[in-house]
Amino acid sequence: MASNANVFKEYENRIPLQIIEDVKSNLPDKVTAKQLKEIMEEVAEEYSTSLIEPGESVGIVSAESIGEPGTQMTLNTFHFAGVAEMNVTVGLPRIIEILDGRKNIKTPMMEIYLKEPYSKGKDIKKISQSIKQTTLKDLTLEVVVDISEFKVEFTIDLKKKELLDIKDKQLIAVLSKNFRNHTIKQDKDKVIIKPKEKSSNLSDVYKIKDKAKGIFIAGIKRISQVLPVRKDEEFVIITAGSNLKEVLKLDFVDPSRTVTNDIFEIQEILGIEAARQAIINEVYKVIESQGLNVDIRHIMLVADTMCYRGKIRGITRYGVVSEKSSVLARASFETPIRHIINASLVGEIDRLTSVVENVMLNQPIPVGTGLPDLVTKMK
Repeated sequence: MASNANVFKEYENRIPLQIIEDVKSNLPDKVTAKQLKEIMEEVAEEYSTSLIEPGESVGIVSAESIGEPGTQMTLNTFHFAGVAEMNVTVGLPRIIEILDGRKNIKTPMMEIYLKEPYSKGKDIKKISQSIKQTTLKDLTLEVVVDISEFKVEFTIDLKKKELLDIKDKQLIAVLSKNFRNHTIKQDKDKVIIKPKEKSSNLSDVYKIKDKAKGIFIAGIKRISQVLPVRKDEEFVIITAGSNLKEVLKLDFVDPSRTVTNDIFEIQEILGIEAARQAIINEVYKVIESQGLNVDIRHIMLVADTMCYRGKIRGITRYGVVSEKSSVLARASFETPIRHIINASLVGEIDRLTSVVENVMLNQPIPVGTGLPDLVTKMK
């Protein structure tokens, strides 16, 4: 085996360590040093042919490789059967949402992975309900507005209250905090809210009813629906709505695998590296679910372009394009007169370093990644 180790060491500078590890894990049991050398030579050759040649226009190749399959995508929204409000944006609208760097996405959702024994199904209904945002409206069976006594009476669903483990004290405390100048009483399954002032008019009573319905009682804010599903050998909770910060605080949640589809939330909580990986995963997931095939390196390049400044910027005139150093390149994209006037006012210089501005001036384009320029000192 020692000689085999020497063979691997020999190739450490020619092949990435990850590939060497993959070869090690897939080797047959009895391999001679000579055979291993042949295998490693094949791997090294395969690796070197997969590298980008100097001068390759990686940006254009990536744009074409993502753009062409993008034209074959569908525009539909996927709906989870049996649960109202559980929609997921898929296909082209989702790709546009990610690459435009939109902060408010249409259908934020999370996949919450659980620690054992909960991942095996223990108390799965109870813990999934405890994550869901619960308002007074969710706990109420019926609401009665008493006009004669200027009060609002809520009939509470005791079974649901017990399932969510909400105590009477907790319920009254939340309502008291929101209705400071009101009397709040509880009588078995009834909660009564009544203004202290005698001179209340009818519209005030209806305002109480509307305000009380939306009061947050328990669970996690912004998570409007939960759906426990079986994934391979374990249970995962899928949610409509996302609140990564609060979910990661829960002790039964596996924080290393729990994800949200909101890339800005990931950037805020886990940093830009995690956000870059989230962009790659989300775009790849959409492309794969549509049955299309795009090399992951093209998606990685796009993710790098969006994240290299330390915060996510969409590929739009307000994001990546707005930061191009060339006036002509910015002017060619949208609102040309504004860009040209702004540049003239400050005396901006265009170095003509990119493709667009050289095409406009009918000059050869400086195309190709990784090509050196010859720089000489002029006297």
